[in-house]
Amino acid sequence: MASKPGILTEWPWTWLGNFKYLVLAPWAVPATYSYLTKDDNQKYLSSFLVLPLLVSRAVHNLIWISLSRYRTAKGNNRIVDKSIEFEQVDRERNWDDQIILNGIIMYTAIMFIKYAQRVPWWSTDGLIWTFLLHAGPVEFLYYWLHRALHHHFLYSRYHSHHHSSIVTEPITSVIHPFAEHISYYLLFSIPLLTTLFMGNGSILAITIYLTYIDFMNNMGHCNFELIPKWLFSAFPPLKYLMYTPSYHSLHHTQFRTNYSLFMPFYDYVYGTMDKSSDTLYEKSLVREEESPDVVHLTHLTTPESIYHLRLGFPYLASQPHKSNWYLWLMWPVTVWSMMVTWIYGRTFTVERNVFKNLKLQTWAIPKYSIQYYMQWQKEIINTMIENSILEAEDKGVRVLSLGLLNQEEGLNKNGELFLKRQPQLKVKLVDGSSLVVAVVINSIPKGTTQVVLKGNLSKVAYSIALALCQDGIQVFTMSSDEYKKLQAKLSKEAGNNLVLSKSNTPKTWLVGDGLSEEEQLKAPKGTIFIPFSQFPPKKMRKDCFYNTTPAMLAPKHLENVDSCENWLPRRVMSAWRIAGILHAMEEWNVNECGDMMFNIEKIWQASLEHGFRPLTNVIDSKPN
Repeated sequence: MASKPGILTEWPWTWLGNFKYLVLAPWAVPATYSYLTKDDNQKYLSSFLVLPLLVSRAVHNLIWISLSRYRTAKGNNRIVDKSIEFEQVDRERNWDDQIILNGIIMYTAIMFIKYAQRVPWWSTDGLIWTFLLHAGPVEFLYYWLHRALHHHFLYSRYHSHHHSSIVTEPITSVIHPFAEHISYYLLFSIPLLTTLFMGNGSILAITIYLTYIDFMNNMGHCNFELIPKWLFSAFPPLKYLMYTPSYHSLHHTQFRTNYSLFMPFYDYVYGTMDKSSDTLYEKSLVREEESPDVVHLTHLTTPESIYHLRLGFPYLASQPHKSNWYLWLMWPVTVWSMMVTWIYGRTFTVERNVFKNLKLQTWAIPKYSIQYYMQWQKEIINTMIENSILEAEDKGVRVLSLGLLNQEEGLNKNGELFLKRQPQLKVKLVDGSSLVVAVVINSIPKGTTQVVLKGNLSKVAYSIALALCQDGIQVFTMSSDEYKKLQAKLSKEAGNNLVLSKSNTPKTWLVGDGLSEEEQLKAPKGTIFIPFSQFPPKKMRKDCFYNTTPAMLAPKHLENVDSCENWLPRRVMSAWRIAGILHAMEEWNVNECGDMMFNIEKIWQASLEHGFRPLTNVIDSKPN
């Protein structure tokens, strides 16, 4: 929002929320129906093609978002190092409003301009006129409109909303108040309306022009330099006809320079070109890929989780992962993404963060959770994990933390397999078990004297049982087999606090993977379920409470946080991920995987000293 919002700031359909696309229905439905059912002389191809064009524009934008986020996470050719936070993601959520406006304008033009109803597929004259009119009137008028928008009166009421984003993303290009967008569409309509009234407009000319606008807009705001230097060397006048991402980035950091739309010509003419434009361009071009200090290695979970990655849909990524019905409509894209991950078969960079002096990255294995349980996939996945570890070793990474199922005991014995295969590794492998145990223990309500331990027994489960029994807290188990296994791990004194009981169970349950619906139903009313597993249990009870999986609230000095980690709330990090950061910050220089367990109290205190905070018990009784 601008600092002093002016009139027509809000979009007219804002109040509709996610149903705003219905605004197009009065035009799109009749146009589609008429084209599919009526005779040739009663249907208009141009009207029918508006909706596909709008969809293609949306897809075009999304491709740029994914590309930009991927490249800026890796670091090569990045222009601005400042962070993007949730506030910017929320502010830029309505990037598609301008596409809806575009649709309304096009449907209206077709209704009232007779030539537009029967516009041909192609006209060479029309395409030439379109770009001549853009290079002339549009670029000239935009330059002066843009300078006017930087006058304090208009800037404070309108344009400051756009400039709230110092670090730009492709969609930043279209984040403006409604009134400002109207002025831009009046400018961009000059070539289109002129050619329509001249009688030489065409469907492809309109499509090419709108695609050009989107391409240049997105490219100019993508925060990584991609225009090769040889292009300007081969054709020197091009520097007056095409800007670069670094050129426009200076406008967002300096504010009073580089006003031009896509062609810097008028900045040269009127002396508003930033003197550091060439220097920043060349500096960004040679910037190499970033080498992180800490890597967190995760993987895809469900087929639709690709949309919740930071490289997917920005707004979905900024919210805790949950199933959305409308994503089922995108099954062709989902299947395509599954094919790509299957064929690509290499770890990819998802996110970068900064924690004090540490550079952090999150990498993802292109495999889904279900594949980790397939016997024939296990060696393939372990090879991918091992290759990622070796890549981290080559890049000088100090600590690599294994997230989700990448440290599954049945897969690689909590990472021990890789230490045996690569005994000379300098990068330290961390499974985060010690911090997970610490978080779970400190999530138990004060004064609790009895807990139930339920779910598949794991390294974490054994450690929790040992720590609680040693502290004098009774640990109940409902299975005689589990009781025997736990008893074998405990000392005689600690074993006195292990209780086998199938009834009269306490109201605090520590649960892992394998907790069944039937077992949940046995819990007393008001039970608190505290997971120690990587994945949250399915919520079956409305009369019980469910904590998050082991996690902590990240401090403010963790930078560039604009997406949620799977199902966790904003700025909340899993204990497995935090553990890797703590190992690097404290320079412990030890592995924590296999049967190795780091000092629980020591890592807990370190997490607090570095600003991580326990979550206030997340009381959530909503069933899945």
